Amino acid sequence: MKLYKLNTHTRGCNKSYDADLVMNLKDHPNANVGDVVEIYAPDEENGTHLLLQITEFNGSCGRDVISIESGIANAFKMRQYSNVVMRIVNPADVALDSIEITFKDQYMGRSEMWRLKTYLTDTCVYVNKKIDYNDMQIRCQVYEMWSQGERVASGVITEDTKIVFRSSTSMVYLFLQMSSEMWDFDIHGDLYFEKAVNGFLTELFQKWRKLSCNHEVTIVLFSRTFYAAKCLDEFPEHMRDCLQQDYKGRFYEDFYRVAIQNERCDDWCTVLGQLRKLFTSYQATVLRYHEREHMKIPPATNSSATQGNFLEVLNISLNTFEKHYLDRTFDRTGQLSVVITPGVGVFSVDRELTNITKQRIIDNGVGSDLVCVGEQPLHAVPLLKFHNKDTTLTSADDYSLPHWINLSFYSTNKKIAYSSFIPRIKLPLFGSQLTLYDDAGEGGEGEENESHFLSCNQSEYKHNSLFDYDAYDEQIFQPLPAQSTCSLQRVVRAKKTSVPSLETYAYRNNDWENLTPTQIPAMRRKMSDPDIHHGTSAMLAALQPDTTNLSESLASEKNSRRTIVSIAPIVRPGRALINPFDPSQVTIKLTSNRRRWTHIFPKGPTGVLIQQHHYQAVPAKTTQAGQQRPLQQIQNNSQAGSNNNNEQEDYGCENEEQYDRVSTRSLLSKSASSQSFVIGDEKIDFFKRRQNSLMNALPANVPNLTATQAKSYLWGATGEQEWTPAITTGVDWKSLTIPACLPITTDYFPDKRSLNNDYVISDYTLLPDDVNHDYAQSRAVYRKPLSTEEVCKEIVSQRLAQGFQLIVVDEKPPTAGGCSSGSAVQPVKPPCEINKEYLLSIGRIFHKISLTGSVITVTGYRPRHPYPPINVDYRYRFHAPQHETYEISGVNFTTEKLENFNWNHMDLYICTRGDVDYPLMESLKYWRYRMYLLPRENIVSKIASCQRCDIFPDVTADNTREQVEDFVRLIEAVSKLKRQFARRARQHDTPRITEKHHNQLNSPQQSINVRPKLENGRIPRIFPATDAAATAGLSARDDQDDGFPVDIKFSPNATLVEIFEAMKHPVTGVGYFSQTQSLPSCTFVSYDALMWLKTRLNNGRHPLELLEAMRKERMICHASGDWKKPVVPGFVFYYVVQQDKNAKDYAPPLSDYSAFVNEWLEIEFQGCSFLWYDEPLTTPVPNFLRDSPAPQSWTETCSNKRVYRQSHLEIDVNQKSDRMEWGHVKHHTVLQPGFAFEIVVEWVTSSGPIVADLIGGWMRKANQFNFLVSVPADPMAEPFTKKSDPLRGPIFIPLCTTFLPNGAALFDEFPEESRSDRMLFLQEAILAKFGFLPCVLEKKYSVGKDLPKEYQYVHCTGNMFALIRCATNNYQVESPILQEANVTRCVYGHTNNTNVPKKVGFLWAWNHMIPNKKWKAQTINNSADGELFQLKMLKDFREFCSNSDQRLSTFWSQSQELKRKAQKFEFNNNNTDEVKPK
Repeated sequence: MKLYKLNTHTRGCNKSYDADLVMNLKDHPNANVGDVVEIYAPDEENGTHLLLQITEFNGSCGRDVISIESGIANAFKMRQYSNVVMRIVNPADVALDSIEITFKDQYMGRSEMWRLKTYLTDTCVYVNKKIDYNDMQIRCQVYEMWSQGERVASGVITEDTKIVFRSSTSMVYLFLQMSSEMWDFDIHGDLYFEKAVNGFLTELFQKWRKLSCNHEVTIVLFSRTFYAAKCLDEFPEHMRDCLQQDYKGRFYEDFYRVAIQNERCDDWCTVLGQLRKLFTSYQATVLRYHEREHMKIPPATNSSATQGNFLEVLNISLNTFEKHYLDRTFDRTGQLSVVITPGVGVFSVDRELTNITKQRIIDNGVGSDLVCVGEQPLHAVPLLKFHNKDTTLTSADDYSLPHWINLSFYSTNKKIAYSSFIPRIKLPLFGSQLTLYDDAGEGGEGEENESHFLSCNQSEYKHNSLFDYDAYDEQIFQPLPAQSTCSLQRVVRAKKTSVPSLETYAYRNNDWENLTPTQIPAMRRKMSDPDIHHGTSAMLAALQPDTTNLSESLASEKNSRRTIVSIAPIVRPGRALINPFDPSQVTIKLTSNRRRWTHIFPKGPTGVLIQQHHYQAVPAKTTQAGQQRPLQQIQNNSQAGSNNNNEQEDYGCENEEQYDRVSTRSLLSKSASSQSFVIGDEKIDFFKRRQNSLMNALPANVPNLTATQAKSYLWGATGEQEWTPAITTGVDWKSLTIPACLPITTDYFPDKRSLNNDYVISDYTLLPDDVNHDYAQSRAVYRKPLSTEEVCKEIVSQRLAQGFQLIVVDEKPPTAGGCSSGSAVQPVKPPCEINKEYLLSIGRIFHKISLTGSVITVTGYRPRHPYPPINVDYRYRFHAPQHETYEISGVNFTTEKLENFNWNHMDLYICTRGDVDYPLMESLKYWRYRMYLLPRENIVSKIASCQRCDIFPDVTADNTREQVEDFVRLIEAVSKLKRQFARRARQHDTPRITEKHHNQLNSPQQSINVRPKLENGRIPRIFPATDAAATAGLSARDDQDDGFPVDIKFSPNATLVEIFEAMKHPVTGVGYFSQTQSLPSCTFVSYDALMWLKTRLNNGRHPLELLEAMRKERMICHASGDWKKPVVPGFVFYYVVQQDKNAKDYAPPLSDYSAFVNEWLEIEFQGCSFLWYDEPLTTPVPNFLRDSPAPQSWTETCSNKRVYRQSHLEIDVNQKSDRMEWGHVKHHTVLQPGFAFEIVVEWVTSSGPIVADLIGGWMRKANQFNFLVSVPADPMAEPFTKKSDPLRGPIFIPLCTTFLPNGAALFDEFPEESRSDRMLFLQEAILAKFGFLPCVLEKKYSVGKDLPKEYQYVHCTGNMFALIRCATNNYQVESPILQEANVTRCVYGHTNNTNVPKKVGFLWAWNHMIPNKKWKAQTINNSADGELFQLKMLKDFREFCSNSDQRLSTFWSQSQELKRKAQKFEFNNNNTDEVKPK
C-alpha cells in the first residue's frame, strides 16, 4: 500500500493549484483526468474516506506528494505533511443514491435544476462543497449525501443519483391555529400557546438563524367561531355578510389575523413578543367582534382544533402559491405552508374540500407541514375524519390518512422529576362533565354526543387489569364463519387486504349479492370509537379468495361509490374504511400522486425510503448467549417512513441489521432512554407476540413492499413503511428550515394494461427544421433557430417548469404504438431507432417525448375519466397589518384541469423561437417581472428631518430634463443599441478634436463607420445640469448643455435643406446609432433631433414642425420605412433617406412596420414639449379649481392610443447561458414626466438567474435620476379579486369633506356634473403633495358599463400604492359576477346600499415586492421609536385626510388664494387650455 505525503494549498492564491486535488503525473502513469481517487489515513481503515476527482496534473508538486485544498483537508481532519493512502476507485462503487443541495437568495426554476443535475452527473462531491455553475449563474452547496443506506461524506453523482434541492430562501407561511386548546395546559403545566411560541417557534427561529436562512415569512393566526343560533334571523344585519353554515347546520365565521406579512428578518425572535401580545387579546376580540350597544347577538364559542378551518387555511396559501409566475422575484425559490396546531393531528373535514386540497397541494408541488404541539395519539395521524351527514345510529365514520401532509409532533424536553412516563393521549373528562362539551367535539375524540346513543355501563370496562385485550382481539379478528352473523369487525390481522387506487376506492365485488345482512351485536361501545372498524368491505374481501382481479381502473371516486349494491341497510356502500389504529391493514394501488415527493427521501439500510424524523423502538437480535440486547432507538432524519419494513418475513428478531445512526457508526442506545421506551419484558413480549401472529399467517399473502411494487401503504409520506404504535414522530426540522423543492424525478409509470384501459392517447409530431425554414423566410429579422436537439430539450424544460417530473423507470415502458386504444392516433412514421426518449408526469397526465432523427414526437396520455372540476366558494374575515378591522373577503378554491393546458401551442412557440404567430397567452402561465420607472427624489431624507410628509413639490422642468435623458439611456440599454459617437460632455468639446474629425470625414458619401467602436460597453452620455454647467468654468461659446458639439447657429431664414445637411454631419450632426440588424443606416431618435435643433434655432421656429416638414419632403422617414408615420417626439426611430445606396455599410429599412415594432421599443414623449420649444407658462391654479380642468392623463387626450406595446427581448445579453434564451418586454407607449412608466419582462424559455442578471443591468443603467422598482401584478389586492393573495387587502383612508365653515359643500360654485371629477382632482392633488405619481392602467371593463372611474398611484419611493374611485353620478352596479358590490361594500365600509360609495377616500396598499430589508432600512432616525418611513407616511396621510390641525382646510384655502391671484391677472388666463405638465 503506497503512502503519499499530504500537502495542502489554498485555491486561487497560487494559479497553478486551482483544483481540489493536485498530483504528479509521473507517480500515476495509469491515471487520467476525470478518475476518482479515494484518500484516507492508513491507520484509520474504517475512518472517513475522502473521494476526489482528478481535474489536472501538475509536475511542480514533487514526487510521492499530493496536495489537497486546505478547506477540504480541515473538514476531513487530514493533517498537513501526514502520510495518506490514495487509490483509484471505480465510480460505480462509490455512487451516491441521493444528494441534497442547498442554495440561498436566488431563484432557480425547475428547468435550471434539471440542467444543473445534468451538469453535476459524473462529478465527485463532498460535504459542504460549493458548486458554481457559471453557464446558469447558479451557486449552491452540498448538504448531505446518502449511499447504500447510510449518510456519507463524499461520493460520485451518477445518472441514477436523486438530487434533492433545498432552498434556504423560501416563501414561508406560518399559520397558528388559535383553537380552544391553545388556552389549555399541557402535561408540564404550560399553555399550548406557550408551547407553540416559546417552544416550537423559538426553536425554529434559532435553527433558521444558525443555518442563516433568509425566508420571506407571513405569520397568520386563524380560528373558527361557532354561533349558537338556529336560523339566520337571530343575527343582526351587520353580521350576515360573512356567515357560513356547516353540514350540521351550525353557523360559523372564520377569522384570520395576519401578524407579519411578507417580511424578512435576520433575527425572528423579536416577532415572538408581538405574537404574545396578539394572543392575550385574540379570543376576546374575535368572539366579541360583532358586539354593539343595545344589540343582542348569538353566543359565540371558539372551535376545537378538530373542528377548525384547517383545509381552508392550506387552500388560502395555495391561492398565493399557484400564482408564483405572476409576481416573480429573483431572490427566493420554494414555497412552504406550515400549520401549527394545539391538536393531535385529527381534523373533521369536508370530503370535497379534501379532494381539492389534495389535488392542489400535489399538483402545485408545495410543501405542506403540520406541526402538532398536542400529544401524539396511539393511532395513525394525520387523520382526516369526513363529515358524516348520515346521522343514523349505525352509520360508519370514514377516515382518510393524507400522505400529502408532512406531520411533526413537537414536545418540549422538560423533565418531570418523579417520572419518565410520557402520556400519548389527552385524558377525557369523566362522566358528568361530558355534557358540557356536547357539540364541541372536544379533545379530537370525535363527536362526544354520540356517547348518549349507547350509554356505557361503567362496570363493563373497569377491570382493565383482568381483561386480556389481545385474546379478545384475536377472537374478534378471526376469519368469519360461513353464515355471517358476527358483528361488523375487521378481518384477521394477518391478511392484508388490498384496495385499488386512491385512499378511498371501492371494491367491485362479485360476492355482494349472496351475503346475508349482518346484524348488530349487543355491543355497547361508543360508536365513534374507531377501534371498531365499522364497515363490511374488509370482511368481504376476506371472503373473496383472490384480490388481484379487482378492477384496477381509476374510475372516478363518485361513480365507483354508486355502483355497488348495498347488502344491508346498516352498511354504507362497500368501501374499505380505514382503521386509524391499524392502517397497514389496507394497502393501496400506487399512483403517480403517491410517488410525487418520494425522491426527496433517502433510502435506509433495508432499501426502504426513510423519514428521518420518525423514531422507532427496534427489537434487537438475540445474541448467542440468548440475552436480549437493549432496544435501540433509530434516528433517521427528514421526511418519510421509518426504517424497518415490517412486512418482510425477517420481522422482529430476524431483523437483518442493527440499524445505526447513519455513517457515524455509533449505536444510539443511550438516547433510547430519553425517548422513554420501556426496555423490559413487556415491550419485548409485545414484539414477540406481534411477530407470532404475523408468522402464523400465510406469508405468501404478505406483499413485499418496495418501490418497484405496485402497492403501497396508506400511511406515511413514502408509503413504504408500516405504521406501528411504536413509531414516535419528532419534528422534521430539515423540512421546516430548508424546505425541499419538488423533486424533478419520480418513478411511477402506469402498466401497459392500465394505459390501454384508463387513458386517452393523443400524439403530434414536430419538425423543427421545416418549421424554422418556413419562418426564416417570412420573418423580417433573422434569428438563429434552435436545433432539433435544443427544441427537444426546451420542450422537456417547459414541462418541468410547469410541475411535470421526469420518470425514471428500470424497464422500457410500452410505446404508443403498442397500445392503440379507440382514440389513439397511430404513429405516422414507421418505427425507427429512437435517439432520445423522455417520460414525464403530473397527476394522472403522462407525456412521452421522443426524438428520432429530426422528428420530435409528443405523446400525451390523459385519464379517460377525469375527475370533475370542483369549486368551493369561501367567505372569511381577515385583519391585515395596519388595518383597523376584520374585513370581509371571499375566495374560490378550484382544482385546475391540467389536461387542458395547450401544450401544442407552447411547443410551436418554442419551435418558432417566439414568433408573433404564437403569442404567450395568460393560460400558458408565463413568468413575468413588472417594474415601474420612477424619478429619483431626495425628499425621503427630508421627511426624516421634518414632522410632516406633504412636502413634495411639483415636478420642475430642470429635473424633467435629466429624467428624460436618463430614460433615453435606459431604453438604449434595453434595446442594446450603441451610439456611433459618444454624446460627449461639453468639457471635452475642444475645437481641435472637431477639426480633426472634419478632415477625416470629408469623403463625399459621408460614410459612417469611420471611427472605430469606442468600447464594448455602452458609450457614456453625460448631461450636466444647467446650473452645474455654469459653475464648471466652461468657455463662453459652449453655453448649450445637450452634449452635442455646437458649431453653428442657424440664421432665422435658413432653408430646410441647409438644416438637413447640418443634421446629417457625422460629427456635429445628430448622433446616429451604430449599425444594428433591422435598423437602417443613419438612424437617430426624434428626441435627439429635437434637442439638437433647439440649440441651433432661434425660438421663432418649432423643431417638431421642421422635422415633420423634412419627412414630407422625403428627407427623413420612420426607420421601418413606412412613409405614413408622422414624426412623433420621443424615443422613436427615424433615418436619413438620402444616402449613398452603394456605400459598404448601407442598410435599407425593413419596410415592414409590424415586424419593426415587434423588434424595437418606441415610446412617445408627452407633456415635455417645453424641453425643445419654449412655451408660455401654464396657470398656477390647481386642477380641481380650474374652469375647465385638464384631463387626468394622456390616455384621455388620445383616445385611440394603446396603453401597452410588446416587443421581442433577447435575454442572454452576456452570452453566458448554454440555452437559447429569449422573452418579451411589454411597456407603456407614452412617457409623461411625473407619471410612472411601466416595463414588464415576460418569459418562458429563460433561466431565472439570467433574467435576473439582465434586469439588474437595467437597474444599474437607470439609476442616476430615475430608478426601477418591482411592483406586484395586483398592487391593491382588493377583496374578492381572482389573482391576489387572499390575506392581503387595501387600507381605506376616508377623506373629510365637511371642513368648510357652515358645513358648505365642496365645489358648490361649479356645475353639478363636474363635481365628481373635481373631487377626484382634489384627491389627486392631495396625493401629489405626498409624493404619489399616477400610473396608467388598461381599462378593466368595456366602455359600455357605467362603472366608477379608478385611478391608481404609486409613491415616488415605490413603497406604497393608492387608488381613488370616483363615482359617476348614475353609478349602479349590475354585474354580480365580479361581486363589485361586495368589493365596494367591504372597502368603503357600508352595508347594503350598493349605490354611490358613501365615503370619499383613498385605498392604500404596500408594495410587498420590495425586499423588506430595504424597507426596514428607511427608518426615520430622529424619531423616538425609530419609526418606519412607510408607517410615518401612512400616519401623516391619515391625519391630513381627517383634517387634524386644520391641515386640509389650510390646503383648500391656499388653493383658493392661488385661484384668486390668477383671476387678477386676467391676461394670464388665456392659456388655461394648455395641458399643464404634471
